[in-house]
Amino acid sequence: MSTLQQRIAALPADRLAGMRRGMEKEGLRVLPTGGLALTPHPQALGSALTHPSITTDYSESQIELITGAHQSVEACLDELTEIHQYVLRTLQQEGGELLWVSSMPCGLPTDETIPIGRYGNSHIGRAKSIYRMGLAHRYGRRMQTISGIHYNWSLPGVTSEEYFALIRNFRRNAFVLLYLFGASPALCPCFVEGRAHSLQPLGDAGQALYLPHATSLRMGRLGYQSDAQASIDVSYNGLSGYADSLHEALTQPYPAYEAIGIRNIGGDYNQLGTSLLQIENEFYGTIRPKRTVRRGERPLHALRERGVEYVEVRLMDLDPFESVGITAQTMRLLDVFLLHCLLTDSPPDTPAEIAECKHNQHQTAERGREPGLLLQQGGQSVALTEWAGQILSECAPIAAALDRTQGTDDYGQALRHAQAVLADSTLAPSARVLAAMREQPGCGFEAFAFARSQQARDRLLALPWSAAQQARYEALAAQSLADQRDIEAQDQLPFEEWRQQYMDPRQLG
Repeated sequence: MSTLQQRIAALPADRLAGMRRGMEKEGLRVLPTGGLALTPHPQALGSALTHPSITTDYSESQIELITGAHQSVEACLDELTEIHQYVLRTLQQEGGELLWVSSMPCGLPTDETIPIGRYGNSHIGRAKSIYRMGLAHRYGRRMQTISGIHYNWSLPGVTSEEYFALIRNFRRNAFVLLYLFGASPALCPCFVEGRAHSLQPLGDAGQALYLPHATSLRMGRLGYQSDAQASIDVSYNGLSGYADSLHEALTQPYPAYEAIGIRNIGGDYNQLGTSLLQIENEFYGTIRPKRTVRRGERPLHALRERGVEYVEVRLMDLDPFESVGITAQTMRLLDVFLLHCLLTDSPPDTPAEIAECKHNQHQTAERGREPGLLLQQGGQSVALTEWAGQILSECAPIAAALDRTQGTDDYGQALRHAQAVLADSTLAPSARVLAAMREQPGCGFEAFAFARSQQARDRLLALPWSAAQQARYEALAAQSLADQRDIEAQDQLPFEEWRQQYMDPRQLG
């Protein structure tokens, strides 16, 4: 019996059954004609500041749907589906807007026209908008319209040290998920207008750009990336080292951002601060250690005080073939993969290995389905399919243990499907997206994604919906608006004084 098999066998069934997962799913609101909706976040959906399930991400036009943490995959997916139903019913009543099903955005207006998220007049609400203005100055608004699904995952009894070991292994092996689930091999030409790129036109009409073997342009060099952040030397070898490196990025002035300034000549805010990161959420990554924060508390303080509570997987593309962007089978494979990351040996990372991880991420994102593609592992070249195949075969006892716990074969089926996709790249979502686009007149990206968005809407609107469900979501929306008004009524300090207190390095713990 291997060490991994011994470790999985030693996990009590009640601990495995206590595994919890939740999701945060982003998606653009688009007009019935297909372009970006520039309308405010609908009031019928409640307050984006305080609603527990429906908020916005970067833009007013970018809805984020949040589930609770669930002990079953089905319950989590059911909640995500129900939230979608309410949102789409509301949008249907208010003019017929849709939710875009692709990670890469629809046709976009000029950068300055993309509306930044608004959260009311409270200090925390204003700070959220100013933070987004800072992102616009630093990275441009277009980049922020990329959408994905974040998978939040925990297992009872896992220490902070063990979560960091999981994170190190996840970063080493993340290429497997990019290959299996990447679904953004093409984009609208508007997204890269004025930028250098190596994309090729798909078809003769100039309605899409792509890379032939790409899996996830979202996670490649054209996606959610930052040259400035590449200078952050983050260690994942433990909580204290991770916290210290983030602390430095949150407190050290960065000349390019100092040049932007906190306020413009007219007194309006450009950004929350001039450090390399304004706040913790600005730090991009494929996975993050997380801890639930208390009201007014900084996330880094919460992590330092109370340790890691769960991990947030951030590299999952929206699956445009699925109404809510993800399947139960995908979620089960994520569960198995994360347990594999937790239970296998995880040596400390090094700067050389961190550079290899970034290289492998970009190679897989842009060339993942290329036959014979080589990745870097410990200074050696290794075939992606060979390395991924070894990882998936090691996952078999984990899938079997989860199936025993639940009395199903669902996890085994999810693993076998992943192995089939590895053996035949035409089954990968990225390959299926390109095949479907080639069937569109003009091979257009927007035409493909818009048609899929309409199909998703129609399927979700056709599902049963009760008066009790409607009443519950209307009550949640009304309560969130009341909660926002309460927060706005409580602010006493002048905003600038509040901002300085919130940004004070002592708040970071």
